[in-house]
Amino acid sequence: MVEALTEKTMKKSEKSVSAAPEAFYLVSLGCHKNLVDSEVIAGRLATRGYAITFDPEAAGIYLINTCAFLPAAREEAAAEIERALQWKAARQGRRVVVAGCLTEYDRRVPCRKRWPGVDCWLGVNDLASETLPDPVEGKAGAVVPTYLYDHLTPRLQLTVPHVAYLKIADGCNNCCTYCAIPGLRGRLRSRTADSVVAEAGTLIANGVRELVVIAQDITAFGMDRPESGENLTGLLRRLGALEGDFVIRLLYTHPAHFSDELIALLGEGGRLLPYVDMPLQHISDRILRAMNRHVDAARIREIIAALRAGVPDLTLRTTFITGFPGESEAEFQELSDFVRDMRFERMGVFPFSAEPGTAAAALPGQIAGDIASARAAKLMKSQEQRMKRRNRALVGTVMPVLVDECCREYAWARGASDAPEIDNAVYIERPGRVNAGEFRRVEIIGTAGCDLIGKFLKGKQQ
Repeated sequence: MVEALTEKTMKKSEKSVSAAPEAFYLVSLGCHKNLVDSEVIAGRLATRGYAITFDPEAAGIYLINTCAFLPAAREEAAAEIERALQWKAARQGRRVVVAGCLTEYDRRVPCRKRWPGVDCWLGVNDLASETLPDPVEGKAGAVVPTYLYDHLTPRLQLTVPHVAYLKIADGCNNCCTYCAIPGLRGRLRSRTADSVVAEAGTLIANGVRELVVIAQDITAFGMDRPESGENLTGLLRRLGALEGDFVIRLLYTHPAHFSDELIALLGEGGRLLPYVDMPLQHISDRILRAMNRHVDAARIREIIAALRAGVPDLTLRTTFITGFPGESEAEFQELSDFVRDMRFERMGVFPFSAEPGTAAAALPGQIAGDIASARAAKLMKSQEQRMKRRNRALVGTVMPVLVDECCREYAWARGASDAPEIDNAVYIERPGRVNAGEFRRVEIIGTAGCDLIGKFLKGKQQ
C-alpha cells in the first residue's frame, strides 16, 4: 500500500545509515473502529515486506491514523502530527503519512495546509489502494468513503493477543444532526455474514478469547442489503456456533434498531456476554426529535425494561449529550432524573460540540460551552457515586474474568461488565501462576475507586 512512498523514502535516505526506510512506526488514534483500520494498514504494509517498529527512531515512515470526530480528537491528532514533523526534521529521508478521518474532515474544513511537511494524506478509500495519492495535490473535492475490508484483507492484530475487534460494517445512515460520522465515513455498508464469520474463525484459531463486535451501529447490520436477509441476530447466532473457548461482546448499538429477537438472544447467554452498549444521548422527546434519533422516550424506556427483564446480570452502558441547542433547565433535569432512575452500570457524558457541516451546528439556541460542560460534570459525578456503591456491594461475590495482563507482582482482569480500555478492571495482587488470556474466577475482596480488588480462586473458569 505504501510502496510509492517507501520508494521515495529509500531514494532520499541513501545517505542515512541509521534510519530504516523499510520500517514504519504506527500511531492509531480514536476509537476501536479506527484501530481496525490501523490493523488493515499495518497488514498491507507487512505483506509488502515492511516491518512495524515500536521505536520511531528505527523507522523511516511515521504513520498516524487519525480521528476527527470531536474537537478533542482533532487536537490530539494535531499534537501527534507536530510530534511526527519534529521527528522528520531530525534526520534526512524520513517521511510522515497522515491517514483516516482527519483527511476526510479536510474535505469539508480544510486543515492540511497547516502542515505542509506532511508527505502524504490517506483517506478511508485509500486503505484499498496499491499506491498513494499525490503527496502535493492530494484528493480534491468531495470523495464519498466506500471502502470496506473483508476476511481476505491482510490485517495485523495490534491488540493483546486474546482480544480482537470484529468490524462488521462501516459508515452510518442514521444521520443524527449532531454527528459528523456520515460525512467522515460514508453511508452504511455491511460486510457479508460469511466474511465476518470467516474472519472470526481465524481470530479464534489464533488465540482470541474475546471478540468485540463493532461498527458505528451494529444493530443496523444488513439493513443496507435487505435482499440478503442478514441481520445482527442471525450473525451473532453464527458467531456463537463457532468452535473455541471465547466470548462475544457487543459495542455501539442504537435503540431505534433493537428487536425482540435480539433481546431474546441476549437473554440466552452462552458465549454472548450480558453487556449492551447503547448510546441514548437524551430522554427529552423534543431534543430526541431535534437530534434525529428515530426513537422517542417511551420506546427507550420500553427497550430498557425489556433488557432488564430478559437479560440476567445485564450491564447497560450508555452515553448522553448535554447542552444540545435549546436544552432548557427543565429538559436537563428530565435527563438527570432519568439517569438516576435507570441506574446505568456504565455511562459517559459529553458536552455538545457544534461540528462543522452538521445540522445541529446551525440550530438556534446554541448553549455556552461552560454550561454544557457543567451539566455533563454534574451527571458524571452522580454516576461515579453510583458505580462506587455498586462496587462496594460486589465485595464478597465471585465473578468470572478474563486475564488481560499479569506478572509476578500483580494481574489485571475484566469481568463481563467491562469492555477493554473503556471500562473498569479487577486488580489482583501476587496472582500466582496465571497467564494473560485465561478465563479465571476471582473473589472480590475490595474496591479502588471504580475498579475492583480481587483474588483468584483455584481452577480455571472453563
